[in-house]
Amino acid sequence: MFDNKTVFITGGTGSFGKKYVKTLLERYSVKKIIVYSRDELKQFEMSQTFNSPEMRYFIGDVRDRDRMVTAMEGVDFVIHAAALKQVPAAEYNPMECIKTNIHGAENVIHAAITNNVKKVVALSTDKAANPINLYGATKLASDKLFVAANNMVGTKPTRFSVARYGNVVGSRGSVVPFFENLKAQGAESLPITDMNMTRFWISLQQGVDFVLKNFERMYGGEIFVPKIPSVRVPELAKAIAPDLEQHVVGIRPGEKLHEIMCPADDSHLTLEFGDHYVLQPTIKFFDRENAFTTNALGEEGKPVPPGFEYNSGSNEHFLSVDEIVEFNRMAMA
Repeated sequence: MFDNKTVFITGGTGSFGKKYVKTLLERYSVKKIIVYSRDELKQFEMSQTFNSPEMRYFIGDVRDRDRMVTAMEGVDFVIHAAALKQVPAAEYNPMECIKTNIHGAENVIHAAITNNVKKVVALSTDKAANPINLYGATKLASDKLFVAANNMVGTKPTRFSVARYGNVVGSRGSVVPFFENLKAQGAESLPITDMNMTRFWISLQQGVDFVLKNFERMYGGEIFVPKIPSVRVPELAKAIAPDLEQHVVGIRPGEKLHEIMCPADDSHLTLEFGDHYVLQPTIKFFDRENAFTTNALGEEGKPVPPGFEYNSGSNEHFLSVDEIVEFNRMAMA
């Protein structure tokens, strides 16, 4: 569906954006890929690798509505990946997080509707489910904005959906390169926030493939959640540095012991498909029924049991230490 189409990626110089661009160029004959971000150095560095004729690099900030409208002209599909993501940084700089993650989402929506973009998928996070930190709260607000945007389009063709998933192996800010760097620097032990902490675990390529597939699945208004394994953080540290001791440093500001992707309070809205879940919108759409049991690819879902919660601590699938080693090796290849 991306052949001869123009694809626009906010925050496109990040880990996800680079992998997404690489995948699009390898699998499709795209017309144009527009990388939209505010750091000219990262764009320059990225352009040294991705310099094919289809590539375009636009300097701009998602906070700038006018620039977004101009940059998105002629675009078919949008992936909204730009965000302020560091949990402690958001706690100490709340307004900056709000401006990018909430006001920026509103600007993406406005620009997409103005330019008759066909489909928009916004990246979310497990921290948006039952949030306890500002980053998660702003991403929950962003999710709500993108779902509700389907009622703002009027007769225009634009549709909006959300993809929510957990910690990405090897991405900027991931604990994996942090542990690897400590190991390389000769650290005597690795810092663990809590010995019981768990996280959902997904590779960059899995995240990209999931978003690509959701462009085909979506009607608009869904929050897509992949079925992925969990890891125990002490076992992750052991997989990276089996010979190093571990010491507990305590949970950081705004950090959870376990992450959630499908809250129990939303179980009445949650559908289970073969390899993913869908959270149906809480609101009604004016132009169509809220019928998401069968998606646009013909895949069929079924309601989850009342009170169902998709939690990294109670996940049915945990990776062993050996499986973490292999998973990380493949993810970082």
